Amino acid sequence: MSDRRLTPANTRVAASHLRGQVQAETYVDGHLASIGDVVVDLCASPAGKRDRQLLFGAAVTVYERLDGWAFVQSKRDGYVGYIPESALRAPNTTTHRVSSPATHIYETESFKSRDLIQLPFGAEVTIISELHKFFETPLGFIPKKHLRPVDQLFADPATVAQLFFGVPYLWGGNSTRGVDCSGLVQASYHACGHLCAGDSDMQGDGLGRVLSADETLQRGDLIFWKGHVAMMVDAETMIHANAHHMAVVYEGLVQATLRIKAQGDGEITGKRRVL
Repeated sequence: MSDRRLTPANTRVAASHLRGQVQAETYVDGHLASIGDVVVDLCASPAGKRDRQLLFGAAVTVYERLDGWAFVQSKRDGYVGYIPESALRAPNTTTHRVSSPATHIYETESFKSRDLIQLPFGAEVTIISELHKFFETPLGFIPKKHLRPVDQLFADPATVAQLFFGVPYLWGGNSTRGVDCSGLVQASYHACGHLCAGDSDMQGDGLGRVLSADETLQRGDLIFWKGHVAMMVDAETMIHANAHHMAVVYEGLVQATLRIKAQGDGEITGKRRVL
């Protein structure tokens, strides 16, 4: 059975490449668009629960617009869902990505000017000119130190995860405004150029390779429990977004394993290495 989260089809429309595989009234190629809201929930149904989130500048394929909602698929990770139609903008080729925990778009080339929009880590923008300390975008000016070209990747996913330290926990969250365990892992590995699913069950099934029992844990390794994932920052300490602390925190692996078992969520189910 196909995974709803990754299958661009509902009862009315389906992607053309799914003809003969799924039932739908209409098969469409879809059209490209980009996300114009700072952060938008990608919902399982119109006004339904949040599956994941999309950030400013993200590219999507739009398969349907109906009653104020758009049925879309994320170009980056293939996730499918519904977003408010108002969040869509014309397709745009982005050039830079926010590489600090957050940044502001300013009205003029001055940090004393009015701040117009706050963007989280990973949001993508288009640069139209380079000034002394700022980049100019169609929406305003961003400090150059807060951006890097989209093809200039981070080298270490754990370093990226550490940028999220203290960020509040948010189920289905994908940004420094709020993030969950798998969203933190996805953001960290995406920033390093690795394709990564957004949910821990998919990450545990297909991300990297399984670690054998005699392999020593190292920075960047992933530890899985049922419905949860954490990333090691060294052989003994992990960083993770979790509902116990309601934030992204550091926690010793031994202590976390005991705590998670004591609260009824079982033993470690797997360990994987991506790099």
